[in-house]
Amino acid sequence: MTDLTKLTLAQARDGLAAKEFSAHELTEAYLDAMSAGRALNAYVAETPDIALKMAKDSDERIARGEARPLEGLPIGVKDLYATRDVHTQACSHILDGFKPRYESTVTANLWNDGAVMLGKLNMDEFAMGSSNETSWYGPVANPWKVSGSDEILVPGGSSGGSAAAVAARLCAAATATDTGGSIRQPAAFTGTVGIKPTYGRCSRWGIVAFASSLDQAGPITRTVRDAAMMLTSMAGHDEKDTTSANVPVPDFEAALGGDLTGLKVGIPKEYRADGMADEITALWERGAAWLKERGAQIVEVSLPHTRYALAAYYIVAPAEASSNLARYDGVRYGLRVDGKDITEMYENTRAEGFGAEVRRRVMIGTYVLSAGYYDAYYLKAQKVRALIKRDFDAAFEAVDVLLTPATPSAAFARGAMTDDPLQMYLNDIFTVTVNMAGLPGISVPAGFSGEGLPLGLQLIGRPFDEETLLKTAAHIEEAAGLDLAPAQWWK
Repeated sequence: MTDLTKLTLAQARDGLAAKEFSAHELTEAYLDAMSAGRALNAYVAETPDIALKMAKDSDERIARGEARPLEGLPIGVKDLYATRDVHTQACSHILDGFKPRYESTVTANLWNDGAVMLGKLNMDEFAMGSSNETSWYGPVANPWKVSGSDEILVPGGSSGGSAAAVAARLCAAATATDTGGSIRQPAAFTGTVGIKPTYGRCSRWGIVAFASSLDQAGPITRTVRDAAMMLTSMAGHDEKDTTSANVPVPDFEAALGGDLTGLKVGIPKEYRADGMADEITALWERGAAWLKERGAQIVEVSLPHTRYALAAYYIVAPAEASSNLARYDGVRYGLRVDGKDITEMYENTRAEGFGAEVRRRVMIGTYVLSAGYYDAYYLKAQKVRALIKRDFDAAFEAVDVLLTPATPSAAFARGAMTDDPLQMYLNDIFTVTVNMAGLPGISVPAGFSGEGLPLGLQLIGRPFDEETLLKTAAHIEEAAGLDLAPAQWWK
């Protein structure tokens, strides 16, 4: 029998339907892989009993001819998603021991479609980070290494556990979230596909909030087809989330196929960043050439306010984080560090419970919202955000989709940027604009660096036009024709 963990989500679905193997066998194969892959630190909680029970139920449904879209397919869940009676801590010390009595809407959608939960995946604490080094549970290791080197690389963040687990075949697919690039950047670093849908496409209910006007759920998968499958199940209107869009959810997988004749692809001239690696520029040009060969028209466009996006993002996101994280006080759940009175208890709990990066962002956010600085920083950043959205609106009058790099470089070494937060923040330079404008974006593997590490290209689409993104990304995937299986050094 083929090593079951090598199958893509779509291949596993088809194999289960053909009864080539059972959901129980598939789940056991992944549980074995998880056990052998603990050196990557991708999981913070494994749920084998739950997984095997769900797999048993799936096998019974398949036998009755009642298979649902994701029946029996084992997935990992980012620790930001509430999972009923299962570890949910946003990888923070302050949420020690928290097990919610409710299920997030997105994971409930996945379980209702037959998916099997393998466990909870590591991440940057409260989704704040670009390298998965801020987790209370320690850093995640990228399954990829530089050719001929034993140095551990970061998998990107904040969804580093999701990306690493998918790349290392420790789950068939994973949920993730994206506030400023936290799906697309780790996908690019690990040779996986990551789609950040339009703001409102997936419910945020039951997902621990970082920056509520920017956060969006999405999947990380091995292929574009797998991403389409996952997104179809994850998406949908939810009355419990007032920002959830009441729009139909298409069959995203059905959108794949056909040529790109007539498609207009925009190349934003402002994304040619100073000091960008030559191999990133070459990859970008190669991606444009692939799309042109397949019938697309390449058009240069301008997004003039791009240069202000990163600064505006790092005002808006921390401001919202300072508000959202005020609820963690040691009173009702999680960590409590006593003090002589309630004020000191709050202070002690937050000082010990929050990591350095979370404290940094809460302090920045509190500062920019404070009296005397609100107009100078937060209000001005929101005005910049409106200008960024206007730039995209103008560009999409001329083109159907935008093509950009996903990251300014390949994955970097663990510890390389931990002492330089500003350098770390620059990893989001190509991704934050998409969140600021509420648009969909996808990172698709498109090549390798000179050191043998995966590199990704990003496609940005019109609101609620994930179908065009996925269709275009599938053409890049096919043209690149990459072998994206890292050497299994962790076993």
